[in-house]
Amino acid sequence: MGKRQRVVLYGNSLVLAGTAASLRAYPGIELICLDAQPPAEVQQLWALCPTVVILDLGAVPPEFPFSLLREQPDLVLIGVDAAGDKLLVLSGQQAHALTTEALVQVIEGRAHSPGRDSSL
Repeated sequence: MGKRQRVVLYGNSLVLAGTAASLRAYPGIELICLDAQPPAEVQQLWALCPTVVILDLGAVPPEFPFSLLREQPDLVLIGVDAAGDKLLVLSGQQAHALTTEALVQVIEGRAHSPGRDSSL
């Protein structure tokens, strides 16, 4: 069995409660629910050392996900948009010397991701 992923559900919306109920079935995920209103408890969030943070995009200010990524660029941030029935996966990873080749690799990697709808 591999390393468990520490996933923090940040907030207390109905969408996140349903997400938590679904994720509890996966033994590879250590699930922590943090009932917080941004930005008041961000330090408590960082103290948990999450691998992934899931938040309801409709329940946080629009700039909040980006401020999280500025503070912790290695974090995988998943925004749940219940109104649009979508997930938005954000990463703060950066390239210091971006080349066209590196850009093409990122584009091709995303285009060939499993489960991606290539008809868009």
